[in-house]
Amino acid sequence: MLIKLALLTFCLIGCPAYGAGRNFWRGQKFTLDGPTKHPVFKGVNSDVQSLWFDQLLDHNDPTNPTTWKQRYYVNDGFFKNSNGTGPVFLMIGGEGEATERWMTEGAWIHYAQQYGALCFQLEHRFYGKSRPTEDLSTKNLAYLSSEQALADLAYFIAAMNEKYQLNRSNRWIAFGGSYPGSLAAWVRVKYPYLVHGSISTSGPLLAKIDFKEYYEVVVDSLKRYSPECVEDVQSAMSQVETLLKHMIGQRNLNEKFKLCDPVEKSISNGLDISNLFEAIASNFAGVVQYNKDNSPHARLTIDEVCDVMTNNSIGAPVSRLAAVNAMVMKQEKQECLDFVYDKTIMQMQNTSWNSDVAKGARQWIYQTCNEFGFYQTSDNPSSVFGDRFPVDFFVRQCVDVYGRRFDQHALNRAIYRTNNNYGALNPSTTNVLYVHGSIDPWHRLGLTDSSDINMPTIFIDGTAHCANMYEPKEDDFPQLKSARTQISSFIGTLLKMDYD
Repeated sequence: MLIKLALLTFCLIGCPAYGAGRNFWRGQKFTLDGPTKHPVFKGVNSDVQSLWFDQLLDHNDPTNPTTWKQRYYVNDGFFKNSNGTGPVFLMIGGEGEATERWMTEGAWIHYAQQYGALCFQLEHRFYGKSRPTEDLSTKNLAYLSSEQALADLAYFIAAMNEKYQLNRSNRWIAFGGSYPGSLAAWVRVKYPYLVHGSISTSGPLLAKIDFKEYYEVVVDSLKRYSPECVEDVQSAMSQVETLLKHMIGQRNLNEKFKLCDPVEKSISNGLDISNLFEAIASNFAGVVQYNKDNSPHARLTIDEVCDVMTNNSIGAPVSRLAAVNAMVMKQEKQECLDFVYDKTIMQMQNTSWNSDVAKGARQWIYQTCNEFGFYQTSDNPSSVFGDRFPVDFFVRQCVDVYGRRFDQHALNRAIYRTNNNYGALNPSTTNVLYVHGSIDPWHRLGLTDSSDINMPTIFIDGTAHCANMYEPKEDDFPQLKSARTQISSFIGTLLKMDYD
């Protein structure tokens, strides 16, 4: 589970990572394809500006005047404000580096052209180049929270209103996918007088420690394509258990799954074995969450991996699972799969901004330990992915990485606090459109059905994580095209409404 990272926010590009490591962990894809040529939407002002904003360190303490530089991007190529009513679109940054790419492509840029919007993207504190503190010590990470991030958005909006001489008729619309999708909804809860409406995509609203539903959706998504695929995955995981019981089998696993360390040296260490099972399972789950049909960040599809899993000519199910694992590792440019628990912890304890984990892993895992949970567990022997990574395994990591006070009791309080702050699946939002895809496991923690006209939902059958946010393509699913049309219509309705 050692991580070699180039982090994303679920919807961005980055440089490839090489060597050993985990590229998909806790529902996060930590590496991406290398630099690629990507289309700039016709008509875009390609001279995107990267700027800096003086932001307060602690919005909860008025006696603390400390500030830091927060990065943001602006694209005014579409802005039409001749009558003082031009809209302002804000792409909310999340648990990875903000990129210039999102200022020239993606569905929101098409909406911006349609409605003549001024576009901003604000990088999330503690991610990318937005570094409020000298290092990532646990003491300094106390300033990393969704509440502080929402306050950052509020202060930024107020400052941009002044800088660009905007008024209440210049309505702000917030966009975000995954965790930023949650923030897009919550900013309407906390600051409705600043943000007129939001498009919340794939955003988990319910903080939950034991997110066992994650793998339930993975299995359901696999069944949608091939019930035999699920049976073969379950058989393969059982065969891994069997091979672990014998020396020859252990050496077989080393070769099949290209393990960085001999598994026979870890056979007596339950944490290492849990890491191994969780690593194999999450690599497989990553294909489902970022199904290629919907995401430009994955080159594999559910169909492709299930074709391998059901191909008897490759060998026993465990050999087919190893072949899928090899496909994922090749895509992510991994040389071997690291599963040694202590290595993971040592790397995650690195507090330097120059470390690999500073690209997002140390920060995001801190947020899960201090606010959200979101631990994708499998704790039942009869489950497809077995019982080797229960919730206790993840809570143990919080303690080992950040200290003893981040224990089960603290996490229980954190989850209660988060859900109490934002309303969980009963948010008091208006003018927020919630969008999810049926293949995306994160929809189980989000709002997918609502009878309240003030917070409508779109549930897109057959699409994966953040699918509606990407650059539209001619061969997109009809239901995906329809969803983007509905989103555009919703934005148009927002801009015609009276400001509440």
